[in-house]
Amino acid sequence: MRKRCIMGIKERSAERRKRLVGHVAKDFADAERWDLDFWQSLTPEERLSALVAIHRDIAKVEEGRLRSATRKRRKP
Repeated sequence: MRKRCIMGIKERSAERRKRLVGHVAKDFADAERWDLDFWQSLTPEERLSALVAIHRDIAKVEEGRLRSATRKRRKP
């Protein structure tokens, strides 16, 4: 089970790198404009998909933190 989970993370990471879009902003205003333009260029479905992916990633991080804290408490 754990190996399957790790493979899923690697595959998702590789897919995310393919879609990664970047920008070097001159200042905060430029960064805000670019960010707004980027998100508005996506379809509602793409924006929703990004939100769902963020929520899933946060849940995985929180789950990992909980497991880590549980392991630390168990150590003598």
